Amino acid sequence: MASKHTLDGLIKWSMRDGWADRFEQILAEHLMPACEETGLESEDVVATIGEDLFMSTVWACAFEDFLTREFDDGENAIDDYLRRRGWKESASVRSYMAALRNSTMSLYEVSDVVPGASFRARDLIHGGEPVLISERSATRSLKPWARIAARVVQMRFKMQIGGGVLGFDHGTTETFIEALRRFEALGNDEMRQLAEVNGEDFDDAAFSDLSPTERLRAIGPMLTTFWLVEVIERVQAPRPELRNTEGDEFVLCEVRYPLAAGIKAGDIRAVLAVYPEFRQASATSWDWISQEMPAASRAGERSLTVETWQEDGALVLGRLVLKNQALMLSVNSWQRSELGRALLSSILGRRVGQPSVKAESVEQIMAPREIAEPREPAIPEEERCAIIHDQMDRHYHRVLDEPVPALGGETPRVAVKTESGRVKVVEWLEMMENQTAKSGEHNSAMASYNFSWLWTELGISELRR
Repeated sequence: MASKHTLDGLIKWSMRDGWADRFEQILAEHLMPACEETGLESEDVVATIGEDLFMSTVWACAFEDFLTREFDDGENAIDDYLRRRGWKESASVRSYMAALRNSTMSLYEVSDVVPGASFRARDLIHGGEPVLISERSATRSLKPWARIAARVVQMRFKMQIGGGVLGFDHGTTETFIEALRRFEALGNDEMRQLAEVNGEDFDDAAFSDLSPTERLRAIGPMLTTFWLVEVIERVQAPRPELRNTEGDEFVLCEVRYPLAAGIKAGDIRAVLAVYPEFRQASATSWDWISQEMPAASRAGERSLTVETWQEDGALVLGRLVLKNQALMLSVNSWQRSELGRALLSSILGRRVGQPSVKAESVEQIMAPREIAEPREPAIPEEERCAIIHDQMDRHYHRVLDEPVPALGGETPRVAVKTESGRVKVVEWLEMMENQTAKSGEHNSAMASYNFSWLWTELGISELRR
């Protein structure tokens, strides 16, 4: 991706008299529709999403759009700059400017990411086979099956992307493509009415003479608008509360019971084996299972329910682990920690000492690491990954035979038997893989999970481009 410094001379040139007003006009095309949609002033938009993000996305996309425009006098900023100042630039920079001059923004689906080197991009608007993009910086944050809006430019024997890149979620992508299809289907009468609503003049002949590329270039700011509205709504939306099925606030609690003098792990195992609510998961761990049928979640409408379930549908209330001469209970609410302490204290008696409790709220968990109190991981990273990957394997093996809303209520195994179903399954798998990869910011174990076996299991591995 070209850095700002690569185009530094062109940027300064474009801010001069004669070009600055034209750029402001294009910037307004990218910014003002989102202001009207959200009710925010332009300065409020910048304050809402942050100046750094605004400059690297909205401003960058508007500037690249400006560089492709031919104005009423037939002039173009890149043509003018290269004619007057091109001798000051290297051959590679001049070639990049020339390629950018004729580029258009489009939506792409990302695959085959090689960090620090390349990725493949499939054009979701124009179609065709994925193209290999040579890229360094962006590949460090791109995830498989991500959707991005960008300009792809060809530099001699390789493809690159421009500096303005917008990350889209799958839902916004589909909404945009549908809106684009409706726009492209508009005739001259509808376009004239649309122009009148916006207080603009409409030239029938000029619109009819536009090439497909010119039409796409003319509606390029729509991409910025869709992205910006989605980001603003996400920033302004209140964070949902995390609760368990009882409606208790999500708080990670760890209750630690030191083993009494002379008590060994076998003594604890013998006691727990008597109680069916403790299902042994390994030689040193147990799942604490609810003995009642799970009731409907009592979490509120603006809450997300966080729970773990076993394959038979049993609700997991917590996890017990024997380690370092102590029995530790991990649960997801303060109320469950009290219930667990009462239960364990009664059945273990003098085999254990007085328990200590550590609690961590969502805010504390999400606090930046530089200000959060450092904590030692409970288990080694390799073992943690293995445990989580095993849980995910069991979960997805079960899901393959369960109805999935995104597949119209069909199971994945049934859906892949039809052509339309396979399309839905591919989109479902891509979305899951992308969302799991994004979790790498907070959970490296989940981010490293390999979904390829799911594609093979469903017989569609050849569609995993």
